Amino acid sequence: MIDRIIEYNKSFVESKGYEPYLTSKYPDKKLAILSCMDTRLTELLPAALGLKNGDAKFIKNAGGIVIAPFDSAMRSLIVAIYELGVNEIMVVAHTQCGACHMSYDHFHDAMIARGVAAETLDTIQKCGLDLHHWLEGFKDTPESVRKTVATIKKHPLVPSDIVVRGFIINSETGALEEIHCLT
Repeated sequence: MIDRIIEYNKSFVESKGYEPYLTSKYPDKKLAILSCMDTRLTELLPAALGLKNGDAKFIKNAGGIVIAPFDSAMRSLIVAIYELGVNEIMVVAHTQCGACHMSYDHFHDAMIARGVAAETLDTIQKCGLDLHHWLEGFKDTPESVRKTVATIKKHPLVPSDIVVRGFIINSETGALEEIHCLT
């Protein structure tokens, strides 16, 4: 598959297929969106929000969550604020998310079945990474959104004037529901 993609890319560049997508690195709407990496959202999310290429910074991970104050999603948001001029952040989870009900126990068995040694998993745990926390999903999507919004708002490096709001998008229709957060 990757070789076919590389071949396509060569013709894309030769035919200047990139021209409609030219923009700067700065988001025109000064907006960052933290969302899930789910394939259903690739085109649906920007279309449902009326965003075009260059309007916003999209940060995607499994579940659209911040799992720790200094994880890679939070790092990206900090860079978006200070380097790219972002002043509003949307946390957008979605219906029927695969990260809902994820567990390390499931991943543990799958990793062992794919050839990862149990000793490797034990060593990682002993080195201080809690795989149960790191690979845990969530049980309640609205609560997950509230928790992520709170983590961003309370982060010591996020200025108090940054607007942070949470939402759940319907994975089929694109309908957006705001999740009200108490922070």
